[in-house]
This record gives sequence, C-alpha cells and structure tokens, in this order.
Amino acid sequence: MDRRKFIQNSAGVTASFFIAKDLFAVDKGPVYGHNNMKYTLDTKWGTLDSAKFPVNDCHEMVQDKKGRIILLTNETKNNILIYNKSGKLLDSWGHDFPGGHGLTIADENGTQFLYITDTSKHQVYKTTMDGKILMTIDVPMDPGIYKNAKEFVPTEVAVDSNGDFFIADGYGYQYILHYGHDGKFKGYFGGRGKGDEHLDNAHGIVVDRRSGTPSLLVTDRTRNCFKRFSMDGKLLEIINLPGACVCRPVIKNDYLYAAVLRSPNLDNTGSGFTTILDKDNKVVSNIGGTEPVYKDGKLQPMSQAEKIFVHPHDVCVDDDENLYVAQWASGKVYPYKFKRV
Repeated sequence: MDRRKFIQNSAGVTASFFIAKDLFAVDKGPVYGHNNMKYTLDTKWGTLDSAKFPVNDCHEMVQDKKGRIILLTNETKNNILIYNKSGKLLDSWGHDFPGGHGLTIADENGTQFLYITDTSKHQVYKTTMDGKILMTIDVPMDPGIYKNAKEFVPTEVAVDSNGDFFIADGYGYQYILHYGHDGKFKGYFGGRGKGDEHLDNAHGIVVDRRSGTPSLLVTDRTRNCFKRFSMDGKLLEIINLPGACVCRPVIKNDYLYAAVLRSPNLDNTGSGFTTILDKDNKVVSNIGGTEPVYKDGKLQPMSQAEKIFVHPHDVCVDDDENLYVAQWASGKVYPYKFKRV
C-alpha cells in the first residue's frame, strides 16, 4: 500500500472511530432513574424561537391519538403549542387563557376534545382540538359552598368513559366537583379539613382503571400523597409519598407518573424531580430524585438528588413510553424529553 492510500485509509478509520464514539455518547449519555425505568435526557427537545413562540409557565402536556404532543402554557401569545415526537412545532393556538393550568384530553365516540382550566379566570373550558370553545364551566353556586367566582380556582379535570367529568378545585376550596357530560352539576366531595377524606392543594385528578374497577386518584400535595376515592367520593386509599409535593397523577399502562414540584416540602424552592410508581403503587424510579427505599414496607422520605429540574409541573408519557416534562417558574424553559432506555 502506498503512502497516500495508507493516509486515506487511516483517516477513514479515525473518522469512523470518532463518529462511532459520538453516536455512542448520544445513545448512552447520562442515564437517569432507577430499576427498569431509566431514561436519557434531551433538554433541547421542545426549544423554540421565544420571540415567535414564547412560553411562560409550561403547565401540562398530553398526547393525542395522532401522536402529537400538546403543551399548555399561560402565555397568551400561544397558549397551546403542538409538537411531533421529534420536537418539531406543528401548530399553535390560544390567546384567551392567562391562567391556563390544567390540560386533559378526552375521547367521545372517536372524537377527541380538550379540557382546560384557567386559574386566573376561575373557569373550565371544553374545546375542540383546534381551540373552539364548546362549553364553559363557571363557579358552581347551587350547592352553596362558594360565595363568589374568586373562591373557585380549578386546576385539573378528569373525564369518565360516559362523558361525566370531575373538576379539582386545587387552588380554591379543595373540592372535587362532579358534572354530567352536558355540564350539569351533580355533586361534590373533599374540601378543606383535617380528616383524611379532606384535601389540601388538590392539584390533580385522574380516573384510574388499572385494577378493573374505576376510581379517582386525587393529589393532596401539601400532605405528600395521592388519595383514592370511589367514583361517588368515598375515600378508599392513601398513597403516601413522603418528601414529594406531587402534581397531577398520570397513568400509562400499569404505571403511575407524577412531577414532584418541590421536595421535601413546598417551602424548598428549586427542588423538584419526577416519580414513577408501579401497578401496586410502589415507587420504582425517581428522575432527579433519591433512589426509592422501603423499610418494613414503608417508603422512606424522598428528595431531589440531581439538579435536572427546577419546578417540574407535569409528565406526559408517549406511546413509546418516553417522557416529556413541563416546568413551572423555571426560567421559561421549554419541555424536556426523556427517552426510555
């Protein structure tokens, strides 16, 4: 082999080595989480031109049946940002939700709709997927638990299979309010109080069907737990998560996911992580948090272990079991993506 061919071949081998090394680094990278729920991190996944598509607080995210990732922010230049799974912006809409907080997707006879809660306007909206408002829920005055609209500060909606929906008044009087599919008020439970059946910072709610019998999982963020209620409001279970000020519960297959806004209490700023529970509601992984430890069947206090997040506010799980995390009061950062490994 002559000298020039040797140099060319050597250069090719060297280039291949560095390409392979870079790919290896991208594929592997730092891995976050515990047990069989581990992920690599992409902090740039949702980043856009903030002059054109700004965000303020990135509150919640859902995936629709088209595979799109939908983000709700309280930035009225574009309350809704719609991405594909690679982080490309597909669409944006919404200028009327200055307190856009809760985002829930529901399917009715094959058609999907969104439920948006607005903590500034003290209202809940049902919309089409492109933003047309179909229903507006104001403060329910009939039961006599509210005196004015400002006392009603809804943070989340859960929708049952029959179209009935439940509103969590997580920043207001802490009631769970039950409505028919037509928006007619049907009842309530919870509310402020010291007993286990009461709630404090009832930030999120979801219908849990993992056991076969539907129930409502409700956040009790100040008390570091989720509470399970029957569909008619009877307390069934308390899932204690010591040290974790959890946001809404998110269910995908057998797992329960939640952003932890702060740890070990709400006074400790910049201390969030995300947590994952299995079908038995045992914590199996914390992203950015301490490894879950059980002693005599009791979960030990958890806290932030790595500075991945400031204030994570929601977790969206896509159809490939990758995670997307939106953050509140975290420097107007766009959502992060965590790829399952």
